Amino acid sequence: MSKLPRAPRAPGQLTDWQIAKRLLTDHMKGHFWRFVIAFACLFATAAASSAIPFVSQHILDGIFTDRRTDLLVPISLLVIAVFFVRGGATYGFTVVMNSIGRRIVGDLQMRMFRAKIWDDLASFHATASGHLVSQFTFNVQAVLGAVSTSAAAIGRDAMTLVGLVAAMFYQDWRLALIASVTFPLSVYPLIKVGRDLRKVTRKSQFGMGEMTSYLTQVFQGIRHVKAYNAEQRTITATEKIVWSVSRMMQRMTKIKSYNAPFMEVLSGVAIGAVIYYGGGQVIAGNRTTGSFFAFVLALMLTYDPLKRIVNTWGSIQQGITAAEGIFAMIDKRPGIVDRPGAAVIEKATGAIALEDVHFSYGPSIPALRGVSIEIPAGRTVALVGPSGAGKSTLLNLIPRFYDPTSGAVRVEGHDIRDVTQHSLREQIGLVSQETTLFDASVRDNIAYARPGASQEEIEAAARGAAAHDFIASLPQGYDTQIGEHGVRLSGGQRQRLSIARAMLKNAPILLLDEATSALDTESERLVQDALTRLMVGRTTLMIAHRLSTVRSADLIYVMDQGQITEIGSHAELLQRGGLYARLWLMQTAEDEPSEAEAPLPVAVAG
Repeated sequence: MSKLPRAPRAPGQLTDWQIAKRLLTDHMKGHFWRFVIAFACLFATAAASSAIPFVSQHILDGIFTDRRTDLLVPISLLVIAVFFVRGGATYGFTVVMNSIGRRIVGDLQMRMFRAKIWDDLASFHATASGHLVSQFTFNVQAVLGAVSTSAAAIGRDAMTLVGLVAAMFYQDWRLALIASVTFPLSVYPLIKVGRDLRKVTRKSQFGMGEMTSYLTQVFQGIRHVKAYNAEQRTITATEKIVWSVSRMMQRMTKIKSYNAPFMEVLSGVAIGAVIYYGGGQVIAGNRTTGSFFAFVLALMLTYDPLKRIVNTWGSIQQGITAAEGIFAMIDKRPGIVDRPGAAVIEKATGAIALEDVHFSYGPSIPALRGVSIEIPAGRTVALVGPSGAGKSTLLNLIPRFYDPTSGAVRVEGHDIRDVTQHSLREQIGLVSQETTLFDASVRDNIAYARPGASQEEIEAAARGAAAHDFIASLPQGYDTQIGEHGVRLSGGQRQRLSIARAMLKNAPILLLDEATSALDTESERLVQDALTRLMVGRTTLMIAHRLSTVRSADLIYVMDQGQITEIGSHAELLQRGGLYARLWLMQTAEDEPSEAEAPLPVAVAG
């Protein structure tokens, strides 16, 4: 891992103006009075800054040249007032604009989350979690910087610049024209920096996503890192990623810094020309020292906001690039959606059928080829076969995590594409090998299936899953926090909480995806007993690697290379001597006690 992958090109469908317009129209509504306050502060800041050269002229001409003592107090008070207004207005403007920016960021994050949470499962599998986190954190912060800091600063500096230029022309329009000759040249670095910065910003954002993904994998897999003494190797790999991102960030800093020397030269040329022309006027007696100093001071004050505008433009470009990716996520529409007028399944008995189903993850990755199976209501059907046969793919079609390429999946006789996803998934309980638990309490994790469930219902589900006793022994019982992914529990305990969740949902269809394959013998027996109770009265489709757990299934479908190759009961498939029999012989040869293992009983409906 010597370097980061090349960043994919941005969609390129939105121009800078379209992105800015969307930020303004979609996310700045409802902030009218905040903007009124911000622009009032902006105007006050510009007015106070523009007054500084006039105050300076009176100081030089009235106090230092004419030596008028009556001007000491009023001018001193005026100076205090000018800087008080300038400081207070700057503070107010910054606070209000930051408040607007924070609200816009919160709105963006929620719009992104809403769009993503409804997206297809395939989209999640195709995108590393680190890139999603990067969009929600780094990219959104870039937009915040562009809106609340950079754009606000540009607005303040632009208003100040206008006020100072007006003051210069008011004092001497000829000198002002001389000084303004260099202003148009300042546009060049804006164009140059904007073009270069957009390219490197996309790469840096992609790099941050790659680094976030890698670090997440390392921290989640720290047990294996240590088990294989891979600390130093991991440090070396991480170092390459970190320095690759660091080089991109340094490149970004260099691009943004192009402006500084260019603007300094422009400032020097303009001020030098004004001193040459205006200084000659002072020497000839055609201008007072105070008026000339006031003009030079106004010119110098003018170049400060101009330089800040040019320097800040880089942050604006970063924010626009970040917003481009954010809007691409918001605008993405899922491929699996409810059809207009989709039916609602109120309560299913659980009958499932797949009719000549084909499915492919891509043009060259066929997963299912003409699969047809039938699962009568209240019965148990098992899917077995070697790894990669397509078992999990088939199971994922039933809750409509994916749509088949061709063919139909039916529940209660309905093509599931003709019913709402919500009503379909309300009929399904899922228990998989990879339990998904959240860093919350035991109660919250069980109640995830039905948030409004009472404590009595939660405890009843836990008892049915043989989980109540170990939960009661935890430090805070059902209020115990179990950690990320349930790390404070054993594998069997995590699986029983997953079963308790499915019991609480009480759905008529149960999908079991190798629910006991990762457990030790004792935990497996506890979980099997819990699953037996869970299966009572439900239509069950189970995937099992260990064939001893499916011997009593009503029907066993054997899959190989995306096709159904055998159908029958355990005894019929052994007698047939095909793939199932070979798999059974291999397992019994590897594990002699397997014949003595208790098979998972099949619940009788009703």
